[in-house]
Amino acid sequence: MFKSKEEKAPVVLQVLPELEMGGVEIGTTEIADALVAHGIKNFVASKGGRLVHELEKIQVPHFTLDLKTKNPIKMYFNSKKLEKIIVENQINIVHARSRAPAWSAYWAAKRAGVHFMTTYHGTYGLGPFGIKKLYNRVMTYGERVIAISNHIKNHLLKNYKIDPDKIRLVHRCVNTIRFNPDSVTQARKINMVTDYNIPDDKPVILLGGRITHWKGQHLLIKALAKMKSQDFYCIIAGDDQGREDYLKYLKRLAKKYNLTSKIGFYGKVLDMSALMSVSSVIVSAAIEPEAFGRISVEGQAMGKIVVASNIGGSLDTITDGVTGKFFESNNPYSLAEALDWALTRTDIERQKIAEAGIKNVQNNFTKEIMCDKTIAVYKELV
Repeated sequence: MFKSKEEKAPVVLQVLPELEMGGVEIGTTEIADALVAHGIKNFVASKGGRLVHELEKIQVPHFTLDLKTKNPIKMYFNSKKLEKIIVENQINIVHARSRAPAWSAYWAAKRAGVHFMTTYHGTYGLGPFGIKKLYNRVMTYGERVIAISNHIKNHLLKNYKIDPDKIRLVHRCVNTIRFNPDSVTQARKINMVTDYNIPDDKPVILLGGRITHWKGQHLLIKALAKMKSQDFYCIIAGDDQGREDYLKYLKRLAKKYNLTSKIGFYGKVLDMSALMSVSSVIVSAAIEPEAFGRISVEGQAMGKIVVASNIGGSLDTITDGVTGKFFESNNPYSLAEALDWALTRTDIERQKIAEAGIKNVQNNFTKEIMCDKTIAVYKELV
């Protein structure tokens, strides 16, 4: 299949739908930057977006193609364009990060006779009777398949006939420069408290993430009403992304439980690390498994107690009772108990949890670790 057995240096093309802001997109630019630092030639292909500027700053060439399309004819023509890019730039590894562009990338890599690999970022819906498995399956066609958590790895093994020896576990990362208690100045904390009118005489419970049912904002509101401690202020921060009906439902729910004065709906907050710094507890209330659960890792990096549902990627990132606290998924009573536990820790206990969380992130979930493990997979292929 391969043109040359003598190639030793990876030349990498990362392929994804677009380069707007998001976990997949940021991860792509982080890998591109690390490859440059290692002296490894690399390229990115996507529809484009705000993060193309980040690639330009590190002088990584970007090829603009409509890789977001799911039109089979356009996907085929994209594969021809990618094949030309591969050949002209002597690329020997094509790394696909999403399904639609992965089909084009797979066809292109196969025709060009180069290595093809994928990163499996989410569980993806299987559809009625598993019909979407055919579409999803391309993400298992890589000679190496990166799973971003054990949850994803187990999903692959359960739902697809994939050789477990192909799977490489590479956890996502957190920006430890941005999410670092020492990096948040006192001025930023004061601005956050002042601008958002956050009470400074109560413990603050924070749930950050887009406003959508599976993220469990409704579950948190129900849990708040069942807590023994009622001395708190809760912040629900995140963009509703057009889900106005769900946001209205959350506000009605808060009113139903007489929590209107105790809950603030903040919308999208740009300075999330500053918001975390003035919070006491960070909540991940997902009622469906998170592929990785970045908020749980960011909370630990900030030295905060993280309360998370006992499903999905959080099982990889939290040690129960040490760096955070689990609750039974989709159970408001269990979440209430976990929140009460978090709020009743002594200062010494809270400090121990903070130190353990920060150490956990530094040892396992930094950008450097993620990039080094990914580059090791590239080198393994060639």
